[in-house]
Amino acid sequence: MRTIEKILDLARWAPSGDNTQTWRFEILADDHAVVHGLDTREWCVYDLDGHASQLAVGALLETLSIAATGHGMRADITRRPDTPDTHLLFDVRLEADPSVQPSPLIPCIETRTVQRRAMGSRALTLDERKALEAAVAPYRILWFETLGERSRIAKLNFDSAEIRLTIPEAFRTHSTIIEWGARFSEDRIPEVAVGVDPMTARLMKFVMKSWGRVDFFNRWLFGTLAPRIQLDYIPGIACSAHAFMVAPTAPVSIDDHIAAGRAMQRLWLTAEQLGLQSQPEMTPLIFNQYAREGKRFTAKDSARRRAADLAARLGALLSPENVDRTVWVCRLGRPARIPGRSIRLPLPRLNAERAH
Repeated sequence: MRTIEKILDLARWAPSGDNTQTWRFEILADDHAVVHGLDTREWCVYDLDGHASQLAVGALLETLSIAATGHGMRADITRRPDTPDTHLLFDVRLEADPSVQPSPLIPCIETRTVQRRAMGSRALTLDERKALEAAVAPYRILWFETLGERSRIAKLNFDSAEIRLTIPEAFRTHSTIIEWGARFSEDRIPEVAVGVDPMTARLMKFVMKSWGRVDFFNRWLFGTLAPRIQLDYIPGIACSAHAFMVAPTAPVSIDDHIAAGRAMQRLWLTAEQLGLQSQPEMTPLIFNQYAREGKRFTAKDSARRRAADLAARLGALLSPENVDRTVWVCRLGRPARIPGRSIRLPLPRLNAERAH
């Protein structure tokens, strides 16, 4: 395997929403590759403007840059400005640089994963917070760490989950992203990594066969209650802290969201280096954005009203200025067992020809 292939092979372990891996690679020379940045806006209600995928592509580019340091190389990355935002192109040129030292984050690239279950809740130390804050500079982090603060965020996530579990637009996403009966998945979330108990998982598998079943269970049998408790409320309390990553200015351009994704990956890899686990908590932020922009993300009026209520609560929690600048939200905690995880498509299957 050539050096550029080794770098890309490690970079592909970057995180992406529901393991969608919104990138493909085109190798033009031993020192030149093109990264194709795709998005999921056509079918994913959480990515209607492409920002979620742009965060993921940013994380991929940061991971690539970190991986290159392991070979004494610097990755110079430029975005081609004349490409549509649904299919971004980035030229990556590798340059040997004797001043480059291997990043201490390299060993964390493959071990970093999502913890959707309860974590240990021992408080972060001052040194841990400083390391995490330094990793994202010039972004800053707003911390929510006390039991009362964690409970408030848990309730926000619990209420946000009622929206995502009761709108047909989200069912289109949820019905395709889980690989049932699996411990590992190359392109989805394996069942055991979803974060619910086996009985709830079996019920979910049955119910998610059709939107009609989902709607019936939600309407008459409190179908969202068990998943929301297990996936949102309990994990929201059982952690060390919730972290809101705030940009120096509100993100506007594609490059702003790419840069935010790069910072997000530095945060996540640094957490892994510190022996912490993490889980994204982005749906309240996404629904907040839709509500503030008046985006019709669902045909259900009641869900849009709940999103507006979430936006008001989030604004009161963070301040309107910080809400506009928040680009990433996650919870962090002490490690707990993870029975399975998403893995990645092998490098040959990420060839750019598959992007067309």
